[in-house]
Amino acid sequence: MSESPASPPAHLPATVLVTGASSGFGAAIARRFAALGSRLIITGRRRERLEALAIELGVPCLVLAFDIRDRAATQAALTTLPAEFAAIDLLVNNAGLALGLGPAHRTDLDDWEAMIATNVQGLATCTRLLLPGMVERNRGHVVNIGSIAGNWPYPGGSVYCASKAFVKQFSLALRADLLGTRVRVTNIEPGMAETEFSLVRFHGDSARADQVYVGTQALTAGDVAEAVVWCATLPEHCNINRIELMPTAQSFKGLAVHRDKEAL
Repeated sequence: MSESPASPPAHLPATVLVTGASSGFGAAIARRFAALGSRLIITGRRRERLEALAIELGVPCLVLAFDIRDRAATQAALTTLPAEFAAIDLLVNNAGLALGLGPAHRTDLDDWEAMIATNVQGLATCTRLLLPGMVERNRGHVVNIGSIAGNWPYPGGSVYCASKAFVKQFSLALRADLLGTRVRVTNIEPGMAETEFSLVRFHGDSARADQVYVGTQALTAGDVAEAVVWCATLPEHCNINRIELMPTAQSFKGLAVHRDKEAL
């Protein structure tokens, strides 16, 4: 005798908006909520990928192709939503990227500007545009995809680490601002995860990107999606402020100390 299909969570958000949904964490998060029965708004720069994903999801789905670094385009897209998608219950600020891994004094300023514009400015803009509606309806949830890089800096990560530290503090400050409402805020902070992240960081160098994951088992996009779903489907009186998650194969390293070779 086959088992009955599992019922959707009692506190499932009806309408979910996911930024950066064309690949990686964003696509996995969209698939997970669609499987539970939420309607989706999926955004990103690659329209063809988004449209293919929308067909796959099999639920009411609105595709919005724009670059969150472009404030005017972001505002135009998010302030003209159709009535059936306008009451967003869950905003997942997933769009983000790392570019380069060189020391700060040799990095490319274009890479720094792109990370700040996406990870900081874009995330803040999307939040500011959608938050008033959540407060007015007195319900909603903002889930930001941060990183352990916001907690644990590393060589070559200067602006990326700083941008994710911004996401962490921005999330906590939002919680302070929203005290007295039923709007929740969560920061999800993944460690090493095997997605397009490294391919983007190394500007399409697939051989270098593949080396990041050799001999280890990283988190998957599905692992991060599960963390988002868990936070978003808890009863509304429960707010998960932060989740830091790493693969079992990853941990902390001691502080670096430089020693003068002549003294050794």
